[in-house]
Amino acid sequence: MQLPEPIQRYFDVDPDQDAAGLGAAFAADAVVRDEGNSYRGLNEIEAWWRDARRTYDFKAVPFEQREIDGLVQVRALVTGNFPGSPATLTYRFALGGEGIAALEITA
Repeated sequence: MQLPEPIQRYFDVDPDQDAAGLGAAFAADAVVRDEGNSYRGLNEIEAWWRDARRTYDFKAVPFEQREIDGLVQVRALVTGNFPGSPATLTYRFALGGEGIAALEITA
């Protein structure tokens, strides 16, 4: 599956890099919505990502991509340290000139 470059970067970030590569995937003013919370800007997004990695120790493997209403929707099998693992999650990406402008993650 050929994902747009910023989205592929998002899924390829190495947990051992402690979010070092994450900033390259997102626009500076990007917004992430996950588990009922919103995170705006690279500092908040990187803190969210580090916390999620530490809490859930997860791996997401994309298996489906399609465009819906101008958003790139990616479904991924997510395994980790959370109830119901593995689970299929839906990632909705809005892309902008600098990378990912917005991301919403839902079950």
